[in-house]
Amino acid sequence: MEIRDLLKKDLMVLDLKAENKDEAIKEIADKFFEKGYVKSAEDFREGLKEREAQGSTALGESVAIPHSKNKTVIEPAVLFARKKQGLDYEALDGMPTEIFFAIAAPDGENNLHVATLAELSKMIMKDGFVDDLKKVVSEDEVYAVIEKYSENKEKVKEDIVGENKEKSDINLLAVTACPNGIAHTYMAQEALEKAAKARGVNIKVETNGSDGIKNRLTQAEIEKADAIIIAADKKVETARFNGKKLIQRPVSDGIRKADDLVDRAIKGEANIYHEEGGESKNYDEEGQSLGQKIYGDLMNGISHMLPFVIGGGILLAISFLFERFAGDESTVFTFLNRLGGDAFSFLIPILAGYISYSIADRPGLMPGMVAGLMASRGAGFIGGLIGGFIAGYVVNFLKKATKNLPKSVEGLKPMLIYPVLGLLIVGAIMFFAIDPVFTGVNNFINNWLMSLSGTNMVLLGALLAAMMAIDMGGPINKAAYAFAIGAFTDTGIGTFMAAVMVGGMVPPIAIAIATTFFKNKFNEEQKKTTVTNYILGASFITEGAIPFAAAEPQTVLPSCVIGSAIAGAIVGYFGISAPAPHGGIFILPAMSSLNHALLFVGAVIVGAIVGGLILGAIKKKPEEILG
Repeated sequence: MEIRDLLKKDLMVLDLKAENKDEAIKEIADKFFEKGYVKSAEDFREGLKEREAQGSTALGESVAIPHSKNKTVIEPAVLFARKKQGLDYEALDGMPTEIFFAIAAPDGENNLHVATLAELSKMIMKDGFVDDLKKVVSEDEVYAVIEKYSENKEKVKEDIVGENKEKSDINLLAVTACPNGIAHTYMAQEALEKAAKARGVNIKVETNGSDGIKNRLTQAEIEKADAIIIAADKKVETARFNGKKLIQRPVSDGIRKADDLVDRAIKGEANIYHEEGGESKNYDEEGQSLGQKIYGDLMNGISHMLPFVIGGGILLAISFLFERFAGDESTVFTFLNRLGGDAFSFLIPILAGYISYSIADRPGLMPGMVAGLMASRGAGFIGGLIGGFIAGYVVNFLKKATKNLPKSVEGLKPMLIYPVLGLLIVGAIMFFAIDPVFTGVNNFINNWLMSLSGTNMVLLGALLAAMMAIDMGGPINKAAYAFAIGAFTDTGIGTFMAAVMVGGMVPPIAIAIATTFFKNKFNEEQKKTTVTNYILGASFITEGAIPFAAAEPQTVLPSCVIGSAIAGAIVGYFGISAPAPHGGIFILPAMSSLNHALLFVGAVIVGAIVGGLILGAIKKKPEEILG
């Protein structure tokens, strides 16, 4: 089914009345309901909002494609709407959105909406498509524009041209992929195909979309290819390209710099890819800096870790609520707390394992996860992060060291050499170097803190809170928390406890504030955690901030440390006391006075706002980090 078959004349709105995103979603949902395409306007509106919560469907270039695969949809349909002068739809490029294609797909309609999204995404990349839509004055003219730029019509034109045009001897292949696997995947495909066509060269583009791999490259095609372009923001299969000229860039370059990528591929300006880590680099020499490569490896670990943070964190937060009203021996509390805790126990092993996997592919996964497990027992997330990189580089070293072994023992590498030697070397480094270093750091900090116990409460409150934020569950965090627990147990004074608690609550909330008010500074995966981080922060679960700190410590850590320090200083100044060693906002009813409870909340809010504003001000946009 093609777009023009799904695009309904009675669903066209040439003058959208909405003035903001929420109003636009409501107007679109109401239109679908009014014309009988959905059973419930409210249910369809919620479906659209749920999709937006995963990341804005405004693709930039003045276009948005809101969509929902929803049980309330009676008949699949596409709505066209235009808002003159545009409105803020949280577009990736920060510009107003004027053109809307809203897709309604029945829940059981397989991948209809994905196929429609793909075709629309390709049309958007065609020169003149959006401009022509901005000028239409009737529903029939919308159909005319769709017909003009339809994929099938373009294909007919290409076939006619191909009959009279000599084909180039150059054969290029490409792979496109983005984290969500929808719009940008297909926009990059269209841009690369357009660039190749303009130069008279052959190209085949494989898309790694949300509905799986389409147009998969065959081994015969790979063998014949002169060069391969990978435009992706997530890991794709690269082992099959061993020995071929390879250019690897972010998917955004596949869209915006397609001409340059194709030109370089034609000229052969790319390094030979070696799966086993030979002398040549894995990527083209100008493709990625060391910082960009490290960032990519980190993001691979973080993207796999996020579900554990979200799932485990929310269940833990809910368990604390039941603990307050039902007690810590209730079945509900025990179940939810253990389940959430079990999910959390995987955070650091998953982070380390998939960092290592990004560096060394599948052989790096097991030693990386074991390094993360070892770090989780003491070294914390920083130790796990370091362990992930150590594991990846150790396995890559083993690949290089064994590349000249006889082919007869080739099968021993993945089954024996990499797992056994890799685990042994990585484990030894973690056991004899990483863990002792962090143990020494812990002891030093504890002794230092004890020597400061008689100093000004404001200074000590700020210091303890800052320490909670500086490594978020690592040795410094644990040292501050242990000091506060000791003081609380020995003296009954809960001020230190309150300081570390606000210090641990501020980072996730500060990040949530930043993702709320500085959306263009964060990628789609990060924006999905906004609500979760508000909940985690309120529950005194600092770990929600770890993915952000691991990805960009140079901006996240200073912001969170400053915000936490301010919150801790407020606690110290007013002598606010925490009645329990955990719980976040759930301890408020147990505080000695309403005044203390309000001051406690105020300290968290002030610290989080300061931290969030600093982060929003100094953080670069995703494309600037990669670029």
